[in-house]
Amino acid sequence: MLAAREAAALYQTDFVRNARAVGALWAGCTLCFGILEVVVLIQPAWVQTGPLTYQLPPSGVLSDPSVSAVGSFGLYQVCVERDGTVKCEGSLVTLTPIPSFKAASVFVLMALVLVMGSVASLGLFWACSPGTVYKVCAWQQLSAATCQALGCLVFPDGWGAPEVRALCGPRARSYALGTCTIHWAFTLALLGIADALVLATLAFVLGNRQDALLPSGYAPPPGGREHETAMVPLM
Repeated sequence: MLAAREAAALYQTDFVRNARAVGALWAGCTLCFGILEVVVLIQPAWVQTGPLTYQLPPSGVLSDPSVSAVGSFGLYQVCVERDGTVKCEGSLVTLTPIPSFKAASVFVLMALVLVMGSVASLGLFWACSPGTVYKVCAWQQLSAATCQALGCLVFPDGWGAPEVRALCGPRARSYALGTCTIHWAFTLALLGIADALVLATLAFVLGNRQDALLPSGYAPPPGGREHETAMVPLM
């Protein structure tokens, strides 16, 4: 068994020095992912009327007479423009989603909570083993990716709702948008799934490599001094 001094010196390998930069990048991307999740949840821009958003054609007549308005909608709000005025229905403050999108809203909200949990877990680097913290964050991010994927999967099931058909025409039904098109917030939600999977994979790798740096049977010295040389992301 190596002495505590020799074990501490083992942390000063090239891998640890490089992993500090990787860990800092991972922590920064985790913070960005948390912001992305907030934007995805609150923006009424998952689907828009095509081909224009929030404006009528120059002729003043909609190309599809079955569509009564132009606008866009998300999980919590439907925004419609009539007579040059944009009016949004629904409220994120009361956490009351559009009835047809309740399931999708719950899954995306769960993903947001898990992502924020992984962001909060970054503070544990100064109190716990870095390898353990990486793995905790990895499981949270993997769970967030799963919830986000389920939310994106069930979201199109509500496209037959009256609120959607008023914007997208009578041809709109579950998993068919009629005259509407996917907008940027839905695309961002799909990218968030890939982002979460990449971050979770990287966290698992960093956590496992962190544990592998210590020899088998190594016991940290009293007083928790082992954290002074631990691989903590530089924020």
